[in-house]
Amino acid sequence: MSTDTSAPVLRATGVGVRFGGVRALDGVDLTLRPGEVCGLIGPNGAGKTTLFDVLSGIRRPDEGRVLLDGCDITRRSPVWRARHGMRRTFQRQQPFGQLTVADNLVVAQEWRGGGGGLAADLVGAPARRPYERARRDRAAAVLAACGLNAVAGSYAAALPVGRARMLELARAVADPPRVLLLDEPASGMTAEESRALKSVVLRLAAEEGCAVLLVEHDVSFVMALCARIVVLDLGRVLAEGTPAEVRADPRVQEAYLGTGVPG
Repeated sequence: MSTDTSAPVLRATGVGVRFGGVRALDGVDLTLRPGEVCGLIGPNGAGKTTLFDVLSGIRRPDEGRVLLDGCDITRRSPVWRARHGMRRTFQRQQPFGQLTVADNLVVAQEWRGGGGGLAADLVGAPARRPYERARRDRAAAVLAACGLNAVAGSYAAALPVGRARMLELARAVADPPRVLLLDEPASGMTAEESRALKSVVLRLAAEEGCAVLLVEHDVSFVMALCARIVVLDLGRVLAEGTPAEVRADPRVQEAYLGTGVPG
């Protein structure tokens, strides 16, 4: 994998998606670089979720390509992408409700295997133990970073919305990602929880070099968090730039008329 932090880790070029006669995405280009936090905003129906589906492999585009480290992954599955460092959260929380919060994070790392396979897992073989310790250590570090220590032993199904959203983020980064797609991560969070979320995302980008793309309807939150913002409207990129540049763009002001974009 590339170690050049100036080169895009993720690139979408000319992405188009049609639903019958409707063009949900039309020639969308997007790049993400290591350590960058980028916001994706736009009115309802602009194509934000469709673009996330294309980037994460849930939907194959009708036109265009998706590249990871310069390699074409357009036809790769969501599982392949996840195992190569692309992670996504969804608008709807989907924790493993009958597991504890801590075990949700351990399970997120289990795909790597090691230590003798299923038989070793079942009997707790010595070869398995170093892997288990490493995964629990990583889970503990992520729990602490996400402010979830107090509920580590609680069943995930019992969490309130704000903490469930933070658990979704924690589970997505339990195995260190290279690209993180966050779909409305602050929805349902209190102001304090949103501040904690912002801190976690910025630390991931700065300390682990993770590239973050987030969709969020709280535009003030996006403006405060992201160094760069891409605006979609009717399936096309309407504007792109710093928060100040996007805020001052007349086209964005017109597209968001009455939706409360900060002036």
